[in-house]
Amino acid sequence: MIMIRAIIRPEKVGTVLAELSDAGFPAVTKMDVMGRGKQRGVKVGDVFYDEIPKEMLMMVVNDADKDDVLNIIIKNAKTGQSGAFGDGKIFVSPVDEVYTISSGSSGL
Repeated sequence: MIMIRAIIRPEKVGTVLAELSDAGFPAVTKMDVMGRGKQRGVKVGDVFYDEIPKEMLMMVVNDADKDDVLNIIIKNAKTGQSGAFGDGKIFVSPVDEVYTISSGSSGL
């Protein structure tokens, strides 16, 4: 199993979530986050914004589903055909164990 954490533009969340659900991946945790990437913020006129609002989507999937989920996120979170600075990042980490609290059962 793997955990996928995608930090994306807020306006892309609805499309990404809909596409993930349609593809059979409805289980997602969504959080409002603030941060900046390599661009170190944005300057608009005389105002500098060093923390940009983003959304973090977090999900755990089976190893075999990793590429499908990553492709869905990348395709639907990208701005335009070639993308743009600030479109986001995806982090992939291994997950050793998963337990359902209500039943105590292990696995997805």
